[in-house]
Amino acid sequence: MQLSVIIVNYNVKYFLEHCLLSVVKACEGLEAEIFVVDNMSGDGSADMVSAKFPNVILIANKDNIGFAKANNQAVDKAKGKYILYLNPDTIVPEDCFTKCLAYMEAHEDTGALGCRLIDGKGQFLPESKRGFPSATVAFFKIVGLSSLFKRSRLFNRYHLGYLPEHETNEVDVLVGCFMFCRKSVIDKVGSFDTDYFMYGEDIDLSYKINQAGFKNVYFSDTTAIHYKGESTKKGSVNYVKMFYQAMIIFAQKHFHSSRKGFFVLLIRLAIYMRAVMAFVTRLFSIVKLPLIDAALLLVSMVTMKTLWIRNIKTDTHYSSSLLAGFFIAYILIWITSIYVNGGYDKPYKASRVMRGMLIGGMVSLAMYGLLSEEMRFSRGITVLGALFGTLLILLSRKILQYLKVSSVESDNTQNQVIIVGTTEEEFEIRTLLNNAFIEKNIIGTVSPFEQKSASQLGVFSQLKPLSALYKATEIIFAQHHLGFKQIIDGLQACGHTLDYKIHSMGTDSIIGSNSKNTAGDLYTIELVYAITSSISKRNKRVVDILCSFFLIVFSPFCFWFVKNKASYFLNTFLILEGDKTFVGYDDPQFPALKPHLLDVYPVIEGFDIPADNKEHLDWLYAKNYNAWEDLKIIWAKWKTI
Repeated sequence: MQLSVIIVNYNVKYFLEHCLLSVVKACEGLEAEIFVVDNMSGDGSADMVSAKFPNVILIANKDNIGFAKANNQAVDKAKGKYILYLNPDTIVPEDCFTKCLAYMEAHEDTGALGCRLIDGKGQFLPESKRGFPSATVAFFKIVGLSSLFKRSRLFNRYHLGYLPEHETNEVDVLVGCFMFCRKSVIDKVGSFDTDYFMYGEDIDLSYKINQAGFKNVYFSDTTAIHYKGESTKKGSVNYVKMFYQAMIIFAQKHFHSSRKGFFVLLIRLAIYMRAVMAFVTRLFSIVKLPLIDAALLLVSMVTMKTLWIRNIKTDTHYSSSLLAGFFIAYILIWITSIYVNGGYDKPYKASRVMRGMLIGGMVSLAMYGLLSEEMRFSRGITVLGALFGTLLILLSRKILQYLKVSSVESDNTQNQVIIVGTTEEEFEIRTLLNNAFIEKNIIGTVSPFEQKSASQLGVFSQLKPLSALYKATEIIFAQHHLGFKQIIDGLQACGHTLDYKIHSMGTDSIIGSNSKNTAGDLYTIELVYAITSSISKRNKRVVDILCSFFLIVFSPFCFWFVKNKASYFLNTFLILEGDKTFVGYDDPQFPALKPHLLDVYPVIEGFDIPADNKEHLDWLYAKNYNAWEDLKIIWAKWKTI
């Protein structure tokens, strides 16, 4: 047996499917075995592997035992002369394994090999080659100096930025998403250390291979795609803590006592610095747009007030306290309304902002009508301020889009799309997109061959100029007549300004990723439940907060009408805190919800709803979730709380 490929999977079924298709092709002509170790995925990954890849050796764990332990389960069963540790969100070209085997056979002093990696837009991933994290190397990495001085031998030894990406070199550390190892070396030094749950185990293994007298080689002659970010979220404070805690484990295992204390001290200091930076960055990304909008609305209100007094109501005077009170109240109402209506959700849609301002304006005018005459503020200033403020917000979004600010990226499903494939492949992709309710402006197809039909735009070798000619923003590659290597070469040739997707014929998904730091993009015909969308989650939470707050404020009245008086306040506060929700279901086959107080079934006198009808009502609630439905159920059943 020449090669054992080991893939540890967790909840990335569709990426795993495409990965396995590429691996199977790369194994053709070789004596190879493929392992998939599934860490209790909840997305049906294990069933997919069993059904579509019967020759793959599946190890389905009952718990998430971590990356290291899961890999080692397969290592114990592997029979290959070489082992490839491979992530499930990767795509390898057809000649990848042949090239790696040839290099390893020709260089017996090489213990492990890592290939050149690119992200889903074709950009080189610097972690393809790394240095050992000494105290200074790790510190420069954590505080960000390695990112500022990418070519520096002093500051960027972590990613070895001074080594050319298209040149094979000996390096210190290989990335765990693609580690092609000599099995005899793994038997000698051991596989991944199970003290690492996630992150750091590849550094540890690379170090052990090096200490055993073998080389770790960055091999630039073959390139694989790594859709980084699908399996793990890397921008969080938790990631910072987990990753650099792994660095501390590494130091405690391998550094001498004299260096260990200093390294750990530096790392702990840097962890706190980076965690604070991650928290501040995350917080700023959340409040950035609302703060900009609040400032623009304030400018709008002050401007309208000034123009109103100068040109219309010249004899009117408003006290500073009254102005401050109304301006703050109105701006809070408008910002909240924009938020509730999805004005800060991605992708950005101007209609959500306008709807939010319209509803917010109606609420502020309604509030105006409830005030006494002496407390009222000018309706004219309010209306004009809201209208001018809306225009300022929309203009600011256009400016931010021009500056390429990611938080206001427009809906990319309307991109100008070219499909690379035959007429039959185009039909399959169009059908999949239609069944998934995804609208795409498909310009046409490019033939995967050097001949084209009359209806096609051109041939594969012309893809780059054709994408420029038709101002394409996205390319979908049909993998069937087109090989994975051709796709990898094609997306690199076209450049990273475009978005790229891959559809393997016969599958139910189209995969891609527009950033190495974010979760991959996925189009699939699998049923999408409305209740899982960010808008629905937010609206459901808003309903819970408002209704629980109402029940607390009016508890002296409501308390006497509810059925379960003993748990009235406890349940209300649990919902307010977010530990429970008012309306929900218990059926595990639908998206999980927090424990609920009220079910979704209507009360019909003299009729006991059958179980299959209840299941159908749960399905309808999840599939077509609407916050108004929650309000109706709460209104009808609040006395049973």
